Amino acid sequence: MKNANIGRRNTRSVGGNIAVGLLLLVAGIFTALPLVYSIINAFKPLNELFLYPPRFFVYHPTMDNFKDLMQATSEMLAPFERYVFNSLFTTVVGTVGYIFVACFAAYPLAKHKFPGRAVISNIVIFGILFRQEVTSIPQYVIIAKLGMINTYWSVLLPAMAGSFGIFLMKQFISSLPNDVLEAARIDGLGEILIFFRIVMPMTKPAWITLVIFTFQSMWNSTGVSFIYDESMKMLPTALQQISTAGFQQAGIGSAVACFMMLPPILIFILCQNSVLETMAYSGLKS
Repeated sequence: MKNANIGRRNTRSVGGNIAVGLLLLVAGIFTALPLVYSIINAFKPLNELFLYPPRFFVYHPTMDNFKDLMQATSEMLAPFERYVFNSLFTTVVGTVGYIFVACFAAYPLAKHKFPGRAVISNIVIFGILFRQEVTSIPQYVIIAKLGMINTYWSVLLPAMAGSFGIFLMKQFISSLPNDVLEAARIDGLGEILIFFRIVMPMTKPAWITLVIFTFQSMWNSTGVSFIYDESMKMLPTALQQISTAGFQQAGIGSAVACFMMLPPILIFILCQNSVLETMAYSGLKS
């Protein structure tokens, strides 16, 4: 009876559940408003885009902005498909590559002892503090010395050097039970098999979250500091050139914003269920 009373006292009331639900609903709507407003703007005619005060809803929806965008892309110096391929290739390769680099680097820092481990961990933490503007000149010098200007490597290598993913994975791997890893070693598994069969599945919430952030960063990457050849430019650079050509291109700019946000949203939708599921069922503690 005592245990039942304890469970009853810890249970939230119906009124509390309704209040929490309403609070989450309001917070969700507030968070989604900028996203919805950007999508609505893509369907506004030019005269509605510059109304003051701005109107949230569109009164005369039109597809002219997307038609103008397609017309503008057909007149570009390089085929539009080339820009799309450049962004997709660097985004997919950069995301997959960075996940493996971050996980491979984080595992020994979290679960192995070796000389210089503390120093390397501190360097990783300090690396998060530096903004991209601070490291842009050293990065350009290194990329130029390596002869990688106007290549995919000029976009991929700086992305691989990010330390946030290593820090995130290290913190998550550090929380894994040492008993599980020791049991795997006793069973004869090597470190590579332990990494792929135990560490990666148990840290799925962390690296899937990292996939979302990395994909968004890579997809929005312009590479303007290293890419000058028109056939090697990224999609955001090409679309930005179109949308900033003048006052009359404001509608195209709205269509560009709507087009660029679709892939990250799709990746988030595909990954969120896996993140929530693994967060709920993978919490092992020693």
